[in-house]
Formats: sequence, C-alpha cells, structure tokens
Amino acid sequence: MQSGKFITVEGGEGVGKSTQVPLLSQHLRASGRGVVTTREPGGTPRAERIRELLLQVSEEPMPPICELLLMFAARASHIENLIRPALQRGEWVVCDRFTDATYAYQGGGRGMTEQHIALLERMVQATLRPDLTLLLDAPESVALMRAQQRDRARGRTDRFEHERLDFFQRVRQTYLERAQREPQRFVIIDATAEPQAVAQVIREAVDSRLQ
Repeated sequence: MQSGKFITVEGGEGVGKSTQVPLLSQHLRASGRGVVTTREPGGTPRAERIRELLLQVSEEPMPPICELLLMFAARASHIENLIRPALQRGEWVVCDRFTDATYAYQGGGRGMTEQHIALLERMVQATLRPDLTLLLDAPESVALMRAQQRDRARGRTDRFEHERLDFFQRVRQTYLERAQREPQRFVIIDATAEPQAVAQVIREAVDSRLQ
C-alpha cells in the first residue's frame, strides 16, 4: 500500500488556518482520498490535555524550556498514535501547525536555540517531515486584528495571544526565513485575500505539488 501524504498548514495568529484546514480536507476527500484532519498541539486525547496546559493563562510563569518540552511531549504522542498510523494506512494527514510552529514560536518568539529544537525534532520525529507546508502569511497588524475579533466572538483568549506585537513579528520572520530555506517544501500563501480565494490558491498548490 502506498503511504499517504503529510500536509501542514502554518502561520501566526489570525491568518485563517482554522478556516482553510477543513476546506482543504474537503477538497482532498472529494478527490477520493482518505483524509485525517488534526492539529498541534493536540490531536490525541493525551496531546489535547497537554495543549490545555500550554494555552491556559496561569499565575505561574511557564519557562520557555518547559513550553518547548511540552510541545514535543504532545507531538510524540500525536505522531505515534495518530499521524504515523494514518500515513501507513495510505491516508493523507492535514495538520494545523507542526514543528515549523515550534521553530517560529518557541525559537523566534521565545528565543530558544534552533539547535535545541532540532535535537528534539530528531528524537521525536526521526525521519518524519511534512511532504508539503502551506504558510498562510499576513502582516502582523492584519492578523492580530482578526485574532482579536475571533477572541471577542468566542469570549476567551489563550496564553500566546497575550504576547506583544514584537513577539508576533519574530514569529512571522522565522516562518518566512524557513520558507526561504526550504522552497521545495513550503508554499507561501497570501492570507489577506478573501477566504474562498485563499482556498483556491491552496487547492492549486496541493494539486500541482502532490500527485
């Protein structure tokens, strides 16, 4: 049986990942593919519990190294209990964020070294890497305004959304640097367009890159 494909959708707050992931999954299913849609941190019951720890606002500060290790703890469970089995069954996996987010948020945002992240990446993932990464990109001011509107609608925020503008500037810059270093894997998508227009660009990118 042919292995499935692993697609990740990346980007900062408010770029529209939660809208585009299900639209892409729907497109792939319409093409006759088996699809598993998931997210990080999270994706399995254990990883979702770790997600709660990572996102909840608390009086106890979370050291960057603690945040980094929790991210990879959740990822280890996610990979072994969901992602690898799905790929081995020949299904396509569409994941809302993956390890590029760790480089962007814990690396660029928090200042953890790329060497430490890469070490954990090798330990947890072995050779597993996305076949295609769609980077939804928008200026920080636009993305944060959208995120604030979303938060007002749902009546809550998470720990990351309390960060300052310069944090998200570093996150975006790290994402773009990674995309420039790996153009064979990344496709940068202008996320400022209307959602249906963004979805069309994504469909075209996936259909042309992955057969």
